[in-house]
Amino acid sequence: MPELTISEVARQVGLQPSAIRYYERIGLLPPPPRISGQRRYDSMALNRLAVVQRARQLGFSLKEIRQLFFSFPKNAQASERWRKLSQAKLAELDSLMNEVENVRRLLKRMMENCQCNSLDQCGVGILRSGRVDVTVSRRRSRLVT
Repeated sequence: MPELTISEVARQVGLQPSAIRYYERIGLLPPPPRISGQRRYDSMALNRLAVVQRARQLGFSLKEIRQLFFSFPKNAQASERWRKLSQAKLAELDSLMNEVENVRRLLKRMMENCQCNSLDQCGVGILRSGRVDVTVSRRRSRLVT
């Protein structure tokens, strides 16, 4: 029997009621029954929101969290779901860490070697070096099931 109001759920899981309503709107949380016009939640909603919160804390996007809930066969164990998503997230983080390290090295080299008096002079040096494209890309992992 659903008995918790949205305010009580929000307090227990550490979310704003607007976030809970948003999760309902995008389908991460099933719409709860209403009693006298008020949403009423049960423990299953609390459990689902706890999983969503943990996944957000671990850096998973809402798209990835949707995969956790909906992109696996119904009988797939939670541990299998987490393992596949975590493997993809770890690969993404490893790649990002490599890119960050490359940018760190470039910044240190630039600080040590730059003797330019103007930004135009910097531009000439950059173009001469042939190293114009040095950006850190934001990659999103894709789950393969």
